[in-house]
Amino acid sequence: MKFDQHLLEIVQTLPHDPGVYQYLDAEAKVIYVGKAIDLKKRVSSYFQKEHLDGKTRTLVKQITNIRFTVVQNELEALLLENNLIKSYRPRYNVLLKDDKTYPWIVIKNEAFARVFPTRKKFNDGSTYFGPYPNVKQMHQLLGLIRELFLLRTCSLDLRAEKIAKEKYKVCLEYHIGKCAGPCQGFQTQANYDKSLHSVRLLLEGKNYSLSQHLKKEMMAFAANQAYEEAQRCKELLEALDKYRSKSMVVSDHLQSFDVCYIDKNPEGTWLSYLVVKEGNIIHAYTSKVSDPLDAPIPSLYEQLIAQLQSHFNSQAKEIVIGIDAELESSDCKYLFPKRGEKKQLLDMAQNNVRHAQLQAKKAALNKTSAVQNMPMQAVIELQSALGLGTPPLHIECFDNSNLQGTHPVSACVVFKNGIASKTDYRHFNVKTVEGPDDFSTMKEAVSRRYKRLLEEDAPLPDLVIIDGGKGQLGAALEAIEELGLKQQIKLVGLAKRLEELYKPGFSKSLILSRRSLALKLVQQLRDEAHRFGLSHHRNRRSKNALGSELDQINGLGPKTIATLFNEFQTISNMKSADIALLRKKIGAAKTKLLLDYFSNNP
Repeated sequence: MKFDQHLLEIVQTLPHDPGVYQYLDAEAKVIYVGKAIDLKKRVSSYFQKEHLDGKTRTLVKQITNIRFTVVQNELEALLLENNLIKSYRPRYNVLLKDDKTYPWIVIKNEAFARVFPTRKKFNDGSTYFGPYPNVKQMHQLLGLIRELFLLRTCSLDLRAEKIAKEKYKVCLEYHIGKCAGPCQGFQTQANYDKSLHSVRLLLEGKNYSLSQHLKKEMMAFAANQAYEEAQRCKELLEALDKYRSKSMVVSDHLQSFDVCYIDKNPEGTWLSYLVVKEGNIIHAYTSKVSDPLDAPIPSLYEQLIAQLQSHFNSQAKEIVIGIDAELESSDCKYLFPKRGEKKQLLDMAQNNVRHAQLQAKKAALNKTSAVQNMPMQAVIELQSALGLGTPPLHIECFDNSNLQGTHPVSACVVFKNGIASKTDYRHFNVKTVEGPDDFSTMKEAVSRRYKRLLEEDAPLPDLVIIDGGKGQLGAALEAIEELGLKQQIKLVGLAKRLEELYKPGFSKSLILSRRSLALKLVQQLRDEAHRFGLSHHRNRRSKNALGSELDQINGLGPKTIATLFNEFQTISNMKSADIALLRKKIGAAKTKLLLDYFSNNP
């Protein structure tokens, strides 16, 4: 593979420092972002003839420029890389496939700060916790916060100067004991902030630290004989212990780390990620990822861990991974446990991936099965709607086509088991009808069709649909009765305006549900018959139009005209044809007639 000299010159000038590099294509669009402890060493590896797989070669071929940023350490490189990936969404970076906006819990930057869920992050000084892939878990946590702490839920502006004006009054939340009434000065900012401090500990997953904090407060209140406050702390501790028993607790030991498991197979790449704080799993995330470059497993771990730590705002310095390999990092410690508590967590992450893969396979199979079974479901629904004794496995639909009564044709399309059987399609050039007589045209087509099937001893349809409503249905019924097939063939008419179905002998129409598969099947039959008939009608009209000009020449018969069109295709080609060739094909006398006509009609 030959590399662009301009790019090689850039590579030679790169420093041996940590940083972030960006690859740009011909349109100056960022197509890949990467980090490196040694910029020159990492980027140079892309521009070596050996060690390049097919997908990486595809990336390199599109690179027209390289940008880089030098940083002080690997942590800064990691943060910058993630920000750039989020900003540019490069085509060749490994990205999480699930783009859902997971909710956050925000402590609003305001006086007497509110705590509430949100799906949008703003750079307004507020503190955000999350995101929470498990929305149920998030609401449980919010419920605990509102149970434990007296926090306001209103959106009032509670700055000191606003409260001093005494424009606000306490609401129902105050009267039922869910709010301490800061809007009327019944609660100080300092007292409110104490509750917020505890909320922060809880949201950070520091349940142990929160428990210790509450125990100290309880003992202090008891020592000062503030027994009501001490009782309140005791109730908070009991509620917290109750929550901990229901939450995903790993152990009572104080430990914080992340767990990452990646499985890569021919069907795709999946990961499971756990964030553990003080023995509690505060985030559990499982998803399929996009891997455009088919990166090796160690590289996937490096890239995805960086993204997910940034995504969940994790500061963990210890990460449990599913491979025994040394990853490129000077800031984090990677572990591949063989036993113990961390091995159990790694097994949990692996099981999450297996379950997600199995669920995806089942969903794909169900979707395929549903698509495959849909035609027969439509047939069954149509049987039920029309009150037929057996499913209409063989359905035929007729439609007429003409232009102001000229060149009338009729088309018959055939569906078997709910699927078009195009080899069985037939069209009919009307022979016995003169002028625009849609009813007689339909009768002729139906009669000719089933007379032929009777003669050939071919299977008759279970259901015949006549596109055109009551008049065309009556004409078709006459043809069926004359052939003695009234008991063997079921007929219905389809009115175009409201897509109503008419059964012979019934005055009221049948209107199928707009969501029913039966209606979709009937519409498909109608549309296909219309398309097939119109196509044949246009072809017929076109052929007649081609021959009509030559028909005006006295002395040229149908055979001569057919010979001319077979040889020259168009009138224009005939006008420019060699005279000797014309004489050879149709003779000298007829050639003279043709040329005289062209001379008088240029």
